Amino acid sequence: MDTGDRLLTPGEVAALFRVDPKTVTRWAAAGRIGSIRTPGGHRRFRESEVRALLEGEGEFDEDNPPGSPTAQPGPGQGATPRAAGSRPGGY
Repeated sequence: MDTGDRLLTPGEVAALFRVDPKTVTRWAAAGRIGSIRTPGGHRRFRESEVRALLEGEGEFDEDNPPGSPTAQPGPGQGATPRAAGSRPGGY
């Protein structure tokens, strides 16, 4: 079933949202944005879905759209604040 929709790489999506490509991959892993896997295992994103999210017509919370300065990472996403000089795991 070919919809004719262009597929974007994580880097292309990241440039549109002005975030790091790893952030886009985390969104996909968390189900916040739909993705397709290529036969080689790489993620691709439907341009129409990405454009809808950019225009505020998608699934993201309108108060904290992806890439907004107020958007907060969900559990297990992004950096966790910790004391300066401390290491994860307490070692």
